[in-house]
Amino acid sequence: MNRKAGFTLIELLVVIAIIAILAAVLFPVLARAKEMAKKSGCIANLRQLGAALDMYLADSDDHMPDRRDLKLELGYRPWDSWPPSDPRTGWAAVVLEPYIKSKEIWTCASLQGTAVGEAIQSRQETPVGVTRYWMWRFDRTDEPVPLDNFWGKTPQACLEDLQQAGNQQAGNPDGLSEVELTVDPYFPRAIPSVPDELKGKSAHIGGRNRLFLDLHVKWMRDIRTN
Repeated sequence: MNRKAGFTLIELLVVIAIIAILAAVLFPVLARAKEMAKKSGCIANLRQLGAALDMYLADSDDHMPDRRDLKLELGYRPWDSWPPSDPRTGWAAVVLEPYIKSKEIWTCASLQGTAVGEAIQSRQETPVGVTRYWMWRFDRTDEPVPLDNFWGKTPQACLEDLQQAGNQQAGNPDGLSEVELTVDPYFPRAIPSVPDELKGKSAHIGGRNRLFLDLHVKWMRDIRTN
């Protein structure tokens, strides 16, 4: 009698081993490709935010908005840990709403459903949607406006005041291209007041995307994050 050909146990185990090896090789590659796509989407978001701010400046005699009242109205720093100020961008989403077509650009895709994206220090509800980006130079509501804050100033005045401020985090910029304006959120691991569940975490692995005052966008590594 003829016997039907089939896999032997050894052949089956070899095939399974090959599939496992391929999966081990390909999964990290696919994960990196997916993260790169999200990072690129985040860069596109920041470019659109920069374009919206550019149009606002053109309509406002080249002066930044001063909506410290709105920042307080939306809720200022509802946490008692790091950061010591409130860099959330809810106020900006309201002010720039006429210049933006999609409210989705206020959230990086890498933040959806993550601890960083849902942290109270990142996520902010507004009348025009949810925001998850940070703007450090609009992080306080003091009167008068601090040197390291940009409320109501021209870009050049922002640069000159920041140079005088001596803010170690902002550094000593030589031009608008060195002044950070908007950034995806991150939680440095070396700062004791950062909540343990957020230490070292960020929207992207190993760094963050930044929109600068001259409105260019760039990815920069940050060794303070995982």
